[in-house]
Amino acid sequence: MSKTVLIPLAEGFEEIEAVTLIDVLRRAKLDVVVVSIANENVMGAHNLLIKSDALLINISDLPDAIVLPGGMPGAENLKNSDLLIDLIKKANDQGRLIAAICAAPSLVLSLSGVLDNKRATCYPGFQENFPSSVKFSENSVVVDGNIITSRGPGTAMEFALEIVSNLCGDSTSESLKREMIVN
Repeated sequence: MSKTVLIPLAEGFEEIEAVTLIDVLRRAKLDVVVVSIANENVMGAHNLLIKSDALLINISDLPDAIVLPGGMPGAENLKNSDLLIDLIKKANDQGRLIAAICAAPSLVLSLSGVLDNKRATCYPGFQENFPSSVKFSENSVVVDGNIITSRGPGTAMEFALEIVSNLCGDSTSESLKREMIVN
């Protein structure tokens, strides 16, 4: 049975991050559900329109993973979704994978409390939004327990492959690296 991954999108999401995540995770045969926090069609920060698979309000089952792209004002818009924050808290309480890139770790995950006493990274400058208990790292991708964070568009592939390793195993991630010619 395939694991389910929710990728929430909000107006102003970072396209490279969202599309890379959707594509790589689907190549890994994960059941990726692109959910919108508002409207079926979601406009990215650079005018790329994506049609969501579902609206967040209609999601009833807890996924195996929640993966947040960043971008501005996308991450800010995700942060303002009480429904999303509650879903992240519930998923974290059950030890489900929570992953976020760019501004999303500092804006969304910080608000949900899932980063408390964890190591994490984010887009440069946004670490100022981390609570004092977060141990900031400048690494491209940081894994701490069930939380994976990453820095930005240029680290999206490495981030996606780390999520694949976590959910599907290292052999699947290594196979995808070979197929996609990732160094």
